[in-house]
Amino acid sequence: MLIWSAHGDEKRMLVLFFDRIGWPTSLPTSEKGSFMKSVLREKLKALEEFSASDSLPLRPGVEKFIDDALSEGVPVAILAAYGRNGEKISRSIVKKLGPERTSKIKIVGKNEVEGSFYGQLVLGKGVTSSLDEQLIKEAQKAASAEKQRIAEEVASILKLSVDITTSESSEKVIAALRAGSEYVGCDVQNCILVAGSQSGVLAAECIGMPCVVVRCSFTARAEFPSAKAVMDGFGGTDLTVSKLLSKKWS
Repeated sequence: MLIWSAHGDEKRMLVLFFDRIGWPTSLPTSEKGSFMKSVLREKLKALEEFSASDSLPLRPGVEKFIDDALSEGVPVAILAAYGRNGEKISRSIVKKLGPERTSKIKIVGKNEVEGSFYGQLVLGKGVTSSLDEQLIKEAQKAASAEKQRIAEEVASILKLSVDITTSESSEKVIAALRAGSEYVGCDVQNCILVAGSQSGVLAAECIGMPCVVVRCSFTARAEFPSAKAVMDGFGGTDLTVSKLLSKKWS
């Protein structure tokens, strides 16, 4: 009931939970915000550890979905550099998928992102020359400043305050998406991200990569307006390779 009442919003769900059972008596009202952040941080840590455990099975239909994609000649990549513990979680997924299946899949981890063209050129990874590195950084600063200037000019007309700086976490997701498209040999706009979180959806939107969301119990009521489609699972009436190939999102 809490998930439905909070519409998939974790913070809202936490507030509803403690409003129902009562907040810690020793917690000052002014510290509720920091308390909630610490609870969500511990929850995320526990969830990531559970996701990477061998006891957690793959979602029903995932193996068939991957097999169907491979049989249709569709390149598949697992973005291990996607999240904070992505490498650990991906190792668990690879183990469950089996060696024969994973031998046909691209696993894009931190090393692959840094070794990609995007990683070397934009993130400055793998650039050995200090002069080249400095030139890249200066070019990035100039481009960012120009974008900010244009945005501020538009905002001044609308009387708005803007800040288009991309967060570090968003940059990591974007780098993983671009590296993934590079390793499978497809342009960004010709790839499709199968995501389960808002961070992936937003990053895909930033670079023009189509995205389909597969919900879980934690995101059952969350909204993903920029996604091409939102599914509840794999196979049947939900997400299938044939739907992706025909771009029949619903």
